[in-house]
Amino acid sequence: MGIGGISMWQLLILLLIVVLVFGTKRLRNMGSDLGAAVKGFRKGMDDGKADPEETLEPDQIASSEKSSAAAEEPAKKAESQ
Repeated sequence: MGIGGISMWQLLILLLIVVLVFGTKRLRNMGSDLGAAVKGFRKGMDDGKADPEETLEPDQIASSEKSSAAAEEPAKKAESQ
């Protein structure tokens, strides 16, 4: 018995039909694109874990946002003059 009640012969026939419809070159390209997407997703998830804002408490994040906004205000006033 194969996967989910599908026999091995049915899986082979399905694979043959997919190869005939899409072709091996297109399937190879789709596989490499899918692999690159998964790799990029994993890298993004790992980069998100290293984000320093995630280590701050919610009240620290709010205070750091307020301080960065306050630091930008004098620069905007200087530009307008």
